[in-house]
Amino acid sequence: MLNKLFSYKLVAVMLTVFLLAVPLLGCAGDAGRKGGEEKGAPPEASAGYEEAEARLLELLAPLPQAGGDYKIAALLITLANPFWITMKEGYEAAAREYGVHVDVLSAPKEDDVNSQLEALQTVLAKDYDAVALSAITPYNLVPGVAEATRKGIPVIAVGTSVDAEAAEAAGARIEAFITSDFAKQGEIGAQYIIDKIGSGKVAVIEGLPGAAQGEARKNGARQAFENTDKIELVSVQPGNWDRRTAYDITASLIQAHPDIKGIFCANDVMALGAVEALQAAGKKKYVVVVGVDFIDEARESIRRGELDGTVAMSPFLFGKGGLILALKVLEGHELREDIYWTPLGMVHSENLSAFDGWK
Repeated sequence: MLNKLFSYKLVAVMLTVFLLAVPLLGCAGDAGRKGGEEKGAPPEASAGYEEAEARLLELLAPLPQAGGDYKIAALLITLANPFWITMKEGYEAAAREYGVHVDVLSAPKEDDVNSQLEALQTVLAKDYDAVALSAITPYNLVPGVAEATRKGIPVIAVGTSVDAEAAEAAGARIEAFITSDFAKQGEIGAQYIIDKIGSGKVAVIEGLPGAAQGEARKNGARQAFENTDKIELVSVQPGNWDRRTAYDITASLIQAHPDIKGIFCANDVMALGAVEALQAAGKKKYVVVVGVDFIDEARESIRRGELDGTVAMSPFLFGKGGLILALKVLEGHELREDIYWTPLGMVHSENLSAFDGWK
């Protein structure tokens, strides 16, 4: 049921639209609801967050009814990262809008796979009608999703999902999936660096090894860098989503490669750590740094002329869309898409104001 969808990463239709000459794209994720023909397309956006939200809601139509005695659990990766805090806000805003109850839980850290599974198992022992979850890795929540399936509790994957083959083997079912194209995020970020530097040495600081979004961003960036003979990719190292780790990696990089010109980081927290290391060494003006997520601190760093850019997606729409999909499943709606896409775009100093209000 789920395994066919993985092949869509290579053939998913990519619709390009522009936000003040910036591409807003949403394409294939890493898992989905079921096999079958690809029908969905990314929501178009032409002017900021409100337009992006409107296009996503159009894709989600018909929307569920407001009201209803539903209790939904939302399991995030962690609340130690501002990205996931914004996603929590999206869940809670949608719950208020639709008059339902949502409890948002998470693991204490972005790599705590066992705690996240334990949190899911605790949720399944209570009286929740549905669960929306974002798995730390494609495998750590498979046993919990299988238990939910046995109990008849629908599961919605938000952002990240579970491995298709492992889920099928365990009898675990994902009812709906809302995500973004993580590989495209890496490609967009790397291409921005290429366009800025023209040629030279670059590095990639990936996230937690094995995490679907981090692996995809790393691979997307690596492919973009390796597709041009003017760029030399000198290092790919795991930063584990951690700011200090990224700082230390960057400090070592500039010792080993004092002529390095670009660093792509798989999230903004690590990118900010890389910026700090370059500043400490007096080399920031020579190195272009790009992250992913467009957290508030990244916005301010770009505004100050420190961080060069970030690939923006909408964690708020992840949360809001995830709750809407849970309600649609509970109300018995037919889900017309295999994956529900959210938009993304490249943010830098020249278009920063266009992303005011993005969340």
